[in-house]
Amino acid sequence: MNLELLSPPATPDEPPDALVEPRTLAHRELRRDDYWRRLPAFADVDAATFHHHTFQARHTVTNVRQLQDTLGDLVPESFYADVVAGLKRAPMALRISPHLLALIDWNDPYPDPIRTQFMPVASQQVAEHPELRLDSLHEQKDSPVPGLTHRYPDKALFLPLDSCPVYCRFCTRSYAIGGDTEMVEKLKITGRSQRWEAAFQYIASRPELEDIVISGGDTYNLKAEHIQEIGERLLRMSNIRRIRYATKGLAVLPQKILTDHAWTDALTRVVELGRQLHKDVVVHTHFNHPNEITGVTQDAMDRLTERGITVRCQTVLQHGVNDRPNTMQLLVRRLGYINIHPYYVYFHDMVPGVEDLRTTLAAGLKIEKHVRGHTAGFNTPSFVVDTMGGGGKRDAHSYEYYNRESGIAVYTSPGVKPATFFLYFDPLKALAEEYQLRWALPAERGKMIREALEAARHVSRVV
Repeated sequence: MNLELLSPPATPDEPPDALVEPRTLAHRELRRDDYWRRLPAFADVDAATFHHHTFQARHTVTNVRQLQDTLGDLVPESFYADVVAGLKRAPMALRISPHLLALIDWNDPYPDPIRTQFMPVASQQVAEHPELRLDSLHEQKDSPVPGLTHRYPDKALFLPLDSCPVYCRFCTRSYAIGGDTEMVEKLKITGRSQRWEAAFQYIASRPELEDIVISGGDTYNLKAEHIQEIGERLLRMSNIRRIRYATKGLAVLPQKILTDHAWTDALTRVVELGRQLHKDVVVHTHFNHPNEITGVTQDAMDRLTERGITVRCQTVLQHGVNDRPNTMQLLVRRLGYINIHPYYVYFHDMVPGVEDLRTTLAAGLKIEKHVRGHTAGFNTPSFVVDTMGGGGKRDAHSYEYYNRESGIAVYTSPGVKPATFFLYFDPLKALAEEYQLRWALPAERGKMIREALEAARHVSRVV
């Protein structure tokens, strides 16, 4: 043994942490201050009141007037005007919780990662890529009954509702979630009882289905009795082995887990029933930046951990939010620290109104290299592209062809839709001016896509 390679023991006057580089432990630094008191509207609100889910729901901001009432003169009038203009070109309406609002750095809101995700500003919006689509994943095309998507052989996506506690401006389901905007008239999902029953009957009739994702919308907005009703109905089907409740709630309104006892108890009962039936019931959530994880988030996760509820995280890779290696490393470590398993990092879906948030495929692959090996393998997320056209999730590295100049990547998905090519496109702002000009011309656009597909066919034949 080479004794020179061993660190010397800590002296009685030197704590063990002093031997560790501070950034190594940064993931444990969770804020527990009265962060909401910086906002004029909440300056006199005590902790017990602020951290109750009913307060959060009553004071959720859904328009710019309410935003002004909450923030006052923390930001200039020009910022409010920027938001008003940004919403005109946004596919999602404004809906943001007091918890999230209070976590934004209002001294410098433009680069703030939380503001960036939930509050569009016209000054940062950029030209759309011509290949963007409102339903880019073709969920409606793969929908055998309303509110249900069946794409993978053994898994289906059940959408029992069309609302969320907050609205992410980058929502992949912006074709249906929330109210109409100036940019998008939403698909209306109506007839709850009849629609749910049709979905249940379809699931029960397909013996190959074993895995159901319950999403929406957001399952946080389901009543407690509906959480239990849906869970029990699915678990008692002989073919179903796994169900997942999808919610962004832990990131945007963790207080609900701690104070809405009926909802948390209903979820717990479904998890316990699954355990009795030897079936798997988990929660899938969505964090994008380390600043979204606070002491109250840890408290909420402690409650779920005590009840034996597994939580996994699906992150979206976003420019200006988490597209730096150290930011993604910190997010992954912080998630693991509070017992959330990082599961996926998605490359941004190609939906309208949020082109400023997308990154290149190359940028994400570089970040993945920095994340892998930074923590345990089971806490290391997979970086995936959910392909346009319904090819499903593909490992980002598994492209058949990728041209970094034109920004075109081509994937295949033989387990979902054999003999089909699926495309992904880097944002135009990341390309050289020559290629931005080519994308502006329909003839050149078609030529670049045909060349990429031909190159992918050649690679596929060789392989």
